[in-house]
Amino acid sequence: MQELIRKANQQAMENLQKARPTLMGIGVALKDIPNMDKKTILHAGPPIKWENMSGPLKGAVIGGLIYEGLASNEEEATKLAASGEIKFDSCHHHQTVGPMAGVVTASMPVWIIQNKAFDNYAYCTLNEGLGKVLRYGAFSEEVITRLKWMENTLAPVLKAAVKLRGPIDLKSMIAQVVQMGDEGHNRNKAGTSLFIREIAPYVVLTDFSNEAKSEVLKFMHSNDHFFLNLTMPAAKSTMDPVGNIPHSTLIYTMARNGTEFGIRVSGLGDQWFSAPAEIIDGLFFPGYTKEDANPDIGDSVITETSGIGGFAMATAPAIVQFVGGTPQDAINFTTSMYEITEQENDAYKMPTMNFRGTPTGIELQKVIETQILPIINTGIAHKDAGVGQVGAGLVRPPMKCFEDALEAFVTQMAKEGLLE
Repeated sequence: MQELIRKANQQAMENLQKARPTLMGIGVALKDIPNMDKKTILHAGPPIKWENMSGPLKGAVIGGLIYEGLASNEEEATKLAASGEIKFDSCHHHQTVGPMAGVVTASMPVWIIQNKAFDNYAYCTLNEGLGKVLRYGAFSEEVITRLKWMENTLAPVLKAAVKLRGPIDLKSMIAQVVQMGDEGHNRNKAGTSLFIREIAPYVVLTDFSNEAKSEVLKFMHSNDHFFLNLTMPAAKSTMDPVGNIPHSTLIYTMARNGTEFGIRVSGLGDQWFSAPAEIIDGLFFPGYTKEDANPDIGDSVITETSGIGGFAMATAPAIVQFVGGTPQDAINFTTSMYEITEQENDAYKMPTMNFRGTPTGIELQKVIETQILPIINTGIAHKDAGVGQVGAGLVRPPMKCFEDALEAFVTQMAKEGLLE
């Protein structure tokens, strides 16, 4: 049995290492995301019903319905969301990922990423910036106004610029930012800067007004997290070909919806293994405490699943000023992740680790054997809709997800008559 698993995991890792995530352009959710329609709302994490959603996710849904014109206020949106008319589904079921609440609605512009090695696609919305934003459950007038500006100005300008520039190799760009002090999840200063440097010459060549072009460049410049919404679909497009390989014990999805944390294992297909999401341990903004925190939320943990994020903290020592701890802690966290992963990443090398590749490919049995859980660095959302981010910190998945997955895997092997 172990030899069968070893060969399956080897194949899964080959698929992971060979991935070539490439930015192809910008589309619209309704037209480009598979199986999307006007009354479907995608969200982060495993599937969840309206009545079980946390505050920030409910707030983002309300905002999405107002943005789409399906409701005109909070009361109408809440009633519609609870009516059964709206279909809620996991972003991951539609080749999509979304940060924090992860809400995607029909009219939203989305990045289009192609994994050139396997010809599969992934999608993600554009990053709104910090403060009162939809992904943290805000739905005030300023939030909707910004989303409309993103739809009508930001996306068209960037779409035209990317078309002039041509496809952008995100794997190479992420490899660069990992050597520049980003870990690709909570710190995206280098990535955002590199992307602006790459796209700015083409922004100025578009036919839009100077005012519109200036607004777009200023918006990206003022938003250090802009690149996060590119690392996430890059990671998603990388990990999808790792899924559904018979007998593989690699984790190809980790995601959270603010209520539950869920994982999916390659050899077990699309089945989710979920448990209650944890409260994040970290640093809080002035005036907030752990009592204000919502449980862990967002699809951004796809970065850790692919070998960056918390797994690459050693290369981003400055991140500890945001999430807590010391630079040595960052190195220790990365070092411990080698215990539960299959290989070192071929592309993402860390100068502080003597250019060792990041620990990549979370293996189910190793998590159980070592009792070491994946480390995730992430933002902290307020438990109430609309308050926004209240801090950042470190969190790990519930062990129960992995225990239940291993039990299901053993059962599956037994059904196939493969237990030794």
